[in-house]
Amino acid sequence: MPELPEVETVRRGLQPAMEGSKIVKAEARRKDLRFPFQKDFIARLEGQTVTGLGRRAKYLMADLTSGDVLLMHLGMSGSFRVHKEGGATPGQFHHPRSDDRAHDHVVFHMSSGAAVVFNDPRRFGYMKIIARNALEDEPLLKDLGPEPLGNEFDAAMLARACHNKKTSLKAALLDQRVVAGLGNIYVCEALFRAHLSPRRLAATLATKKGEPTDHARHLVDAIHAVLNQAIKAGGSSISDHRLTNGDLGYFQHSFQVYDREGEICKTKGCGGIVKRFTQNGRSTFWCPKCQK
Repeated sequence: MPELPEVETVRRGLQPAMEGSKIVKAEARRKDLRFPFQKDFIARLEGQTVTGLGRRAKYLMADLTSGDVLLMHLGMSGSFRVHKEGGATPGQFHHPRSDDRAHDHVVFHMSSGAAVVFNDPRRFGYMKIIARNALEDEPLLKDLGPEPLGNEFDAAMLARACHNKKTSLKAALLDQRVVAGLGNIYVCEALFRAHLSPRRLAATLATKKGEPTDHARHLVDAIHAVLNQAIKAGGSSISDHRLTNGDLGYFQHSFQVYDREGEICKTKGCGGIVKRFTQNGRSTFWCPKCQK
């Protein structure tokens, strides 16, 4: 499933085509994706201008002039592409890509002349329109933790969230209530860069008084670094992720530990071997020698 860097990359790719442009026509070519579309889905979109295109955790959020917000989730295999009249496409993220029309389920025809197409072969993605003043009570959003690249997320905040927590450090970081948008890939990578074991107790990020330890500070720095690097690379393309221009992200070529089972650890002077084990139903990659 796309994680924060992949969703942020898609947001930046869609922004030139959607932000400041009116949805002249909207098409839902089936009754549902992962969930059924709302009965007034099309009516609440057509004629509305997208005043801003943001991201919350792994969600895309389009603000509309009506006061509604279009919430969009890519699911496992969802992707967007942009068509422009005359064959041109707006913005540095956009270039021609091939069409797979059998799985084109939603199309937004914008006043800019662009057509924004949502394609999802597995149909695990979903879209929902929510009134802006009801966002705080929206079940999909209300329990999300802070953004890992936002000002609120720092060592002190992470220590408070993990104080006396009896779960593993990896499980805590994957908990969207602790920090929003992180997934298996970037948690493995951040823990490796911070030289912290995924099996370590989350509570060790805090002192008995709940203050941050050096482990918490190193981990926050590692999370910032790996997310920013991944966004710059266009995210990671393991199977389904594509940029809005159809290209692959290339951060997978910079993995330090993820999907490198049996290879030599990249930490200078370590000499350990990357191992994999199943943790909470997911593959965890780590170096037992330098991650403590």
